[in-house]
Amino acid sequence: MAIGIYVAASDARSNKGTIALGMIELLSRQVETVGVFRPVVRSGREDNLINTARSRFGIALPHAMCAGVTYEDVHASAEAATEEIMARYRELAARCDAVVVVGSDYTDVGFPTEFTFNADLAANLGTPVINVVTGLNRTPDEIVAALDMSRRVLKERHATELASCITRVAPELVHEVEARCSAYVLPEVPRLSAPTVRDLMTACDGKLFRGDEQQLGREVGAIMIGAMSLPNILERLTEDAAVVVPADRAAALVPGLIAAHRAPTFPALSAIILNGGLPLPEAVIKLIDGMNVRLPIITTDGGTFETSTKLSAAEGQFTPDATGKIETALGLFAERVDAAALLRALRITKAKAVTPLMFEFDLLERARTDRRHIVLCEGTEPRILRAADIVLRRGCADLTLLGDEQEIRQLAAQMGLLIDEARVVSPFDEELRERFAQEYARLRAHKGVTVDQARDIVTDLSYFGTLMVHLGLADGMVSGAAHTTAHTIRPAFEIIKTAPGVTIASSVFFMCLADRVLVYGDCAIVPDPTAEQLADVAISSAETAARFGIEPRVAMLSYSTGDSGAGPEVEKVRRATELVRRLRPDLPVEGPIQYDAAAEPSVARTKMPDSPVAGRATVFVVPDLNTGNNLYKAVQRSAGAVAIGPVLQGLRKPVNDLSRGATVQDIVNTIAITAIQAQEREGAR
Repeated sequence: MAIGIYVAASDARSNKGTIALGMIELLSRQVETVGVFRPVVRSGREDNLINTARSRFGIALPHAMCAGVTYEDVHASAEAATEEIMARYRELAARCDAVVVVGSDYTDVGFPTEFTFNADLAANLGTPVINVVTGLNRTPDEIVAALDMSRRVLKERHATELASCITRVAPELVHEVEARCSAYVLPEVPRLSAPTVRDLMTACDGKLFRGDEQQLGREVGAIMIGAMSLPNILERLTEDAAVVVPADRAAALVPGLIAAHRAPTFPALSAIILNGGLPLPEAVIKLIDGMNVRLPIITTDGGTFETSTKLSAAEGQFTPDATGKIETALGLFAERVDAAALLRALRITKAKAVTPLMFEFDLLERARTDRRHIVLCEGTEPRILRAADIVLRRGCADLTLLGDEQEIRQLAAQMGLLIDEARVVSPFDEELRERFAQEYARLRAHKGVTVDQARDIVTDLSYFGTLMVHLGLADGMVSGAAHTTAHTIRPAFEIIKTAPGVTIASSVFFMCLADRVLVYGDCAIVPDPTAEQLADVAISSAETAARFGIEPRVAMLSYSTGDSGAGPEVEKVRRATELVRRLRPDLPVEGPIQYDAAAEPSVARTKMPDSPVAGRATVFVVPDLNTGNNLYKAVQRSAGAVAIGPVLQGLRKPVNDLSRGATVQDIVNTIAITAIQAQEREGAR
């Protein structure tokens, strides 16, 4: 039976979804399969929190299996509803290693003794409770009283309290509440309670008329009624405002609002909502289409008063597309809740299998615990900005973005991204440009580089970012989303160079299979290594594996196993294997060996029965770049593996390259890896 945890709130507006999502992520780092279960849901529609958890954490269970009964069912017969809930929970738990149960929501169809009902359910399900109490609009005395009352109810109903969380506490009261309550205290974060554009669209029964659907998940800062002339509206615009415009005034107002949204001299909007249900003139539609609008424009049939009333009552919800809200919640949970203490209380031991999700979450957590400063060279690339938004919300690293500050911040604002904490630096900054030019000319004087030449060279984004790392202005660099690998790594080879004892810089990919993570090296940098270089790649790859929690067992790949083949390529691998054994006698290594003998125990028993590596290899070293590039792409596409990399290794300071096809999650992972590498470099000093 799965380990169960029940997240229950004693009152409304507690934002318990933050605790629920945080617990799901925490458990996803420990066990293979985590489920989410809502005992009571609204009828007639799917539950937002269930779908958010399924989407964000890859929960491969249908919505129906994650839901219990409706509020109407509870009203009709609480006893029958409880029996149905318990049966559904057991069915779900049989398919999971852990289940996070999220209690009812204090909706308009709630019931008088809602918290008592949740406490009874937790006791009947045998799941310990995370007791959530809201601190919103409460004094410390009132918070203490509310916490005491909820604990009393849990005790009376024979429910076991695992921990208590007090949410939405005014920031200035956090320390006093922490001193008076034995509970985790989470401050109020306005963006968590703010509605998203989708929340507003749902509240007013609207439809997306024009704009980027991806921006429906951005938070809304304010709701403004556009009932004045355009100049008066412009004077009153605020950041992330949603402007409600009567449809019969769209021709006079909408083009101007779109222009203001794009202009750096005005705040960025979150949406325009056209109410009244009147069709727009064809000429206005043609004009809007010609402006290539990404800002969501929503239409609704309601009048101005009706629409504004519905919008004002809308509350923020976790939905699958509310990525900013989700990452903010996960970052807040990680910062304010003692994850290790909860795991000890639950007596959860980490699973031997490592899923891609577990590996990625571990990267973020390791980066967060010791924040490093990473420079992102391509500051105007939308994927880089989205990744920066996630990293900053999660608190995984401090960031510098390279590029024109006005352009970068305006683009981020238009996309609804939160990058206020990022530093933005222009490669044409006069002071830094001169400093970098002097340093680069010094380093490359043997190549005849003059200071005048260096002043032009260092304005290149990759050179500028690399010099920031070299001079200690950043701990690591990530680039390549819009540039070639050569463009990214050439400055690193010229400026940062290899670490002591390393003869060649190389790379690895972390190949995240369904139940384990393997390391492939080198699949991106060295075209045709010599035996000595191949040995260096193997040792560096093993050290990288160990750094990221993978026990290194090195397979030196070839087209033959053991003594079965001959030829120059086989001899190169054999020689490299001997060098590894001599240089690192502590390192389990086998070679030459074929992939099947290295990876599959049944094949290993036939081909190399006495090898400590065969059938159990975790680090696969390829003989050349042609083999490596084809190998990782074949496994990635055929086995559905998540390939993270290339991760550069062997440099004195971390610089990492991105594929030009990198997704936002790829970029986030690479930033976290770079930060972890920087932690290791600092620890080695």
